[in-house]
Amino acid sequence: MPSYELTVQVRARYLSEQSEPEQGNYAFAYTITIRNTGDVPSQLISRHWVITDADDQVQEVSGLGVVGHQPLLPPGESFEYTSWATIKTPVGTMRGEYFCVAEDGHRFEAPIPEFALVMPRMLH
Repeated sequence: MPSYELTVQVRARYLSEQSEPEQGNYAFAYTITIRNTGDVPSQLISRHWVITDADDQVQEVSGLGVVGHQPLLPPGESFEYTSWATIKTPVGTMRGEYFCVAEDGHRFEAPIPEFALVMPRMLH
């Protein structure tokens, strides 16, 4: 029986040069690595993000592809990209899912595990 699975790893970092804390604007970059850990070539078609700040304000973002791409991943192959998000507090979270179609037409979702957006503490 075919296995349909994309594994998602995330690294996030605070963008001090793009942030304006006095304006309540905190920017974060995140680098995503998507690996086809299944056994059928699969294409990422669209994404859905849930971004939550420390005040429980939620932004939902959906769209086709990622950074202008809809990568087709053979088994064992990966695709990496970097994007960014802004929130109104120095701490928040992101999570979501990618909607995918395998080469044989099977549709499935690849979960994006929740990860933290955290402004690093400054030492005085």
